[in-house]
Amino acid sequence: MARLFCGSKSLDLSTPVVMGILNLTPDSFFDGGKFPDIPAQVSHVYKMIRDGAGIIDIGAVSTRPMAPDVREEEEMERVIPALKTLSREFPDCIFSVDTFRPDVARAAVDNGAGIINDVYGGRFDNRMIETIASLNVPYILMHMQGTPETMQDNPSYADVVAEVTCFFKLQISQCREKGVNQVIIDPGFGFGKNVAHNFTLLSRLGEFKALGVPILAGLSRKSMINRVLQISPADALNGTTVLNTVALLKGADILRVHDVKEAMEAIRLVKMLG
Repeated sequence: MARLFCGSKSLDLSTPVVMGILNLTPDSFFDGGKFPDIPAQVSHVYKMIRDGAGIIDIGAVSTRPMAPDVREEEEMERVIPALKTLSREFPDCIFSVDTFRPDVARAAVDNGAGIINDVYGGRFDNRMIETIASLNVPYILMHMQGTPETMQDNPSYADVVAEVTCFFKLQISQCREKGVNQVIIDPGFGFGKNVAHNFTLLSRLGEFKALGVPILAGLSRKSMINRVLQISPADALNGTTVLNTVALLKGADILRVHDVKEAMEAIRLVKMLG
């Protein structure tokens, strides 16, 4: 699937694309609280687009380990006003909204979103896949063992790649049956996986190409870097670039990142390999 159709816009995936992160949450693991108002959000999105982002992913609910739940009304209050303004300020940009709630997904698409990014991969609410089908936008299915509150309580797999693949096969099949024809998969690095699970997924990322859908890699400043190098997320840019480069070499189509410029440089350099 070399091209995705995101409402009135399209996204060419013949070359990997960078998805820049805009967190509207006060408690995200790296940049929580950095963009508390519309001017700060506009300024950050402008910078990410200038640096080469092809997608801006807006999240209003923190999914860091042990993150508390956020009411749907509060999620709406965070994301919809921002999305309205950003869609008006950057009419050519493709916006993704990070939500697992069908009503938020519908409101987001109605107000300018062209992609829905679901960390539960359709498992939180059985209406979600049907809602995406009716909205006719690309759908990012992420794998997570457990929930944000429980996912790092001793995650366990017999074969992490086989089990994540099985999950994707099931969810992609459900999407196809219900009319969702544009699916992207995200292995969910750090979501119910320990460091060894994460590096196994990364080293075998190319195996997911057999599913025939684009692959998103979200490695930016995550604990799989920080625990190995014994650093904080603030110091993890170099490690992020290293792992993004590995992901590209393994076939990733989309890099979801906090640091767009460096991810774009990785894509340009890897592309020179032919």
